[in-house]
Amino acid sequence: MFVRSLQDVEATDCFVEWGSGTSHRLLTEKDGMGFTVCHTVVRANTVSLLEYRNHLEACYCIDGEGEVEDMEGNVFPIRKGDIYVLDKHDQHYLRGGRDQDLILVSVFNPPLKGTERHNLNDSSGSAY
Repeated sequence: MFVRSLQDVEATDCFVEWGSGTSHRLLTEKDGMGFTVCHTVVRANTVSLLEYRNHLEACYCIDGEGEVEDMEGNVFPIRKGDIYVLDKHDQHYLRGGRDQDLILVSVFNPPLKGTERHNLNDSSGSAY
């Protein structure tokens, strides 16, 4: 058994500024659990085009607000208590709220190494 805090992660390279927020990679591949758990902040008034080609992701909102838009133009508001699931490696737009950050618990399968970073300057979106 082990215990790890947000502050513990901030002292490592598993605390990632990903362009539109931050990600504390609390549980990673090296922990041997078979999945990753992250505390993810999506800053207010940001938009990111994302895709996880090598991972499935589920995000549970624990605070704030934002939205997810699929590539067909369907927009899903996300608020505390909502989960969104990218079960087909879905490319999507992730937006922080107008007045609030979106705070998520993100779970990835297979696990992340923990140091992956998005490239939000690519017009086709960021993928890993």
